[in-house]
Amino acid sequence: MTDLWHKLFLQERASLGLGLFRIAVALTTGFHVLPGFFHLDDTYYHTAFKTHDTISYTPQFLELVQRSPDGLVLAFVVLFCVSWFFFLIGLFTQFSGIVLLACCYYFHALNEFVAGALSWYILVVTLFQMCLTPYPGDYFSVDCLRRGSPDAYKTPRPFFLQRLLQMQIALIYFYTGLIKVSAEGNWLRDNPVYDLMHTPPEGVTKFFLLRDFFAGHPGLCYAVGVLIIAIELSMPFLLFCRRTRVSAITLGFVFHVTLILTLDVPAVFFFLFPAQLLLFLRPEDVVRWIDQKRRFNQSADAARLVYDGRCGFCRASVDKLKVMDLFAVLKFVDYQTWGSVSQIHPRLTRDAAHSQLHLVEPDGTLYGGFFAFRRLCWTLPMLWPLLPFVYFPGAGVAGPVIYRWIARNRYLFHDRKVCRDNACFR
Repeated sequence: MTDLWHKLFLQERASLGLGLFRIAVALTTGFHVLPGFFHLDDTYYHTAFKTHDTISYTPQFLELVQRSPDGLVLAFVVLFCVSWFFFLIGLFTQFSGIVLLACCYYFHALNEFVAGALSWYILVVTLFQMCLTPYPGDYFSVDCLRRGSPDAYKTPRPFFLQRLLQMQIALIYFYTGLIKVSAEGNWLRDNPVYDLMHTPPEGVTKFFLLRDFFAGHPGLCYAVGVLIIAIELSMPFLLFCRRTRVSAITLGFVFHVTLILTLDVPAVFFFLFPAQLLLFLRPEDVVRWIDQKRRFNQSADAARLVYDGRCGFCRASVDKLKVMDLFAVLKFVDYQTWGSVSQIHPRLTRDAAHSQLHLVEPDGTLYGGFFAFRRLCWTLPMLWPLLPFVYFPGAGVAGPVIYRWIARNRYLFHDRKVCRDNACFR
């Protein structure tokens, strides 16, 4: 029994998937809470219409929260936004997640009417689990960059947290299927899909392409309802069975896409559940696939990133880029080790290489400074979120100016605020 417990929950495996799932949890939390901040008079200030969750909170706690002046509410709004952003990017991941969770509970206790639905409880339980360990900051996070380990994507961690999250979504599927056949409004006795096609509650059913077709075929609607029940009841078994796991994940994605296209569902169906399904992928298989990609790219003609190896700020930047280079698509070249930099690229000079980073593509195309960084945003997955900013209208003009200023004053950004010992400036 002890061996089984260790194998299921305590065996150390790579935690790469938790980093991606953290982003999904953060986005879901943001889409649930942030819209309510645009109309505080109607949501959280003393002028708002409020309902209270007397089951989840004690009367004393609810009374204390209701005494909050509007200034305190605004302070919690700021605290939520800061902690949410930190948790999204993975900065002080565990601590920012705990603060974010506390803010969520505060706003829910302040006005249960704003959060309301079952999806909110699913979200906060998920966020609570993500705060139990620092593992979600192992990769795809600023914490990972601060630690600077290029092998962070395969750092072994106890599988406990990932197993809990797997069990959570499996039970959600099973429970929702069970409710459909055991509660009032039994789907096997009634035809709720057909009812939705005719007199749906406002804000439930979208006007999708085949809605009128389904409205004219009650038998088909009933069959769809039975199929939904079958999928929900069987998903836990399909997900935990190794032979059917990939098919079950694919089925889950199709299921959720269909829900999103046909019903007005909460953000958990769009961001949280599909990402949680990916946690069923075996970490060993993911790491093996990444290692194969790395070996192939290292043996191929890769792009070369040219930097100044005598500059502490440059070396620190390259160390972070090495962590971001998940698939090893870059070769890092210290121009100081070359007698003539023209051997790296005919148009490259020592002064140019000293002043800024350069990227030499396999086809010989040379990019420098801001434009090299913009190319890196396409190459490195951790920089993808910056693509809208580096291609924002006017970025091609303002970006090089900002980059040149940072390059000229890079000693200001050195860890020790100076870099005279490695010739950061002349």
